[in-house]
Amino acid sequence: MLNIAPALAAWCRADRPFAVATVIDATGSTPLPVGTSMAVDADGRAAGSVSGGCVDAAVHELCRRQLEEDATPEEAQFDSSDTDAWAAGLMCGGGIRVHVQRVHPADRHPLAATLSAAAEGRTVGLLQITRSADPTLAGRVLPLSDDGTPAPAGPVPPRLAALAAGVHRTGVTGLVRTAGDADCSAAEALVHTRRPAPRMLVFGAVEFAGALTQAGRFLGYHVTLCDARPVFATAERFPHAHRVVTDWPHRFLAATATDERTVVCVLTHDPRFDVPLLREALRRPLGYVGAMGSRRTHARRLELLRAEGVGPDALARLNAPIGLDLGAATPQETAVSIVAEILARTRGRSGAPLGGTTGPIHPRAGEVAHSAQR
Repeated sequence: MLNIAPALAAWCRADRPFAVATVIDATGSTPLPVGTSMAVDADGRAAGSVSGGCVDAAVHELCRRQLEEDATPEEAQFDSSDTDAWAAGLMCGGGIRVHVQRVHPADRHPLAATLSAAAEGRTVGLLQITRSADPTLAGRVLPLSDDGTPAPAGPVPPRLAALAAGVHRTGVTGLVRTAGDADCSAAEALVHTRRPAPRMLVFGAVEFAGALTQAGRFLGYHVTLCDARPVFATAERFPHAHRVVTDWPHRFLAATATDERTVVCVLTHDPRFDVPLLREALRRPLGYVGAMGSRRTHARRLELLRAEGVGPDALARLNAPIGLDLGAATPQETAVSIVAEILARTRGRSGAPLGGTTGPIHPRAGEVAHSAQR
């Protein structure tokens, strides 16, 4: 439900009743990952989607039913329908299990702070108990602390809490289950985790950077534009960048925290900037490193990097000339080719036409670096 955090935070603050439907299991090709939610408030207003449109009308009705006074949480299974084209089904060929519940009034106040934090881009977690032999637990939605402990922890069995904390620490969204015994009642819960947006660092205040910063922001990256020339590196020229920095690129990167989700795009194609910057970038475990320039420019760049002691394994991580072969000419088309390559590389995909490939079209649970998390 963190995909619709802003709307749910507002409803919680206003103490508005609402029901939420969440994808808790998925098989085959499905449009949206586990953890994606759709919610409906007391006036019938909807936020989010569980299927990209295929079954949302049916799920909307289930949510409205949950808002009735005595409704209990329920589940629905949606699969592709070959026999009735008008039935609510997934046309993508997969199946989803959807849990539908009214959010407990006692949960709404503590939820508001967590959902607001998610909307601000901070790391947060929620524990949604979808099934439990303990009727006081079923349907509860509890915030998770930084270490993954449910708050309040009291009602949650220690074994279930420990499993939830383990999933939360991995930074993914997923189901946990406990079997019933003397120490713990049988339960199933979905751990929702949202990490801050991954970073896109664009170096070079050139015309292509304007389109790339826009594309990066559209894909959910926190975008920074860096250039050493103050006359070009301005917020007015790059309104889609979250941050514009005037500094030598290699110096800025050396002082910047990065992780395995960070992508670096070098658009300067000037060895004075490229070589020290790429030397710094290629020693880090980044998600993607790409550099713009002609084949001749890139060949010369490789020579200079080797002379600076950059080894073959590090050079093999450099995507250059940057982007996929789409025949791009304009800055906007070039931006599409670059972000297409970023998606392919960070998801471990080939970038080939889907019509010529086999296997799942959509990423499986845990393969999406930032969306789900969306």
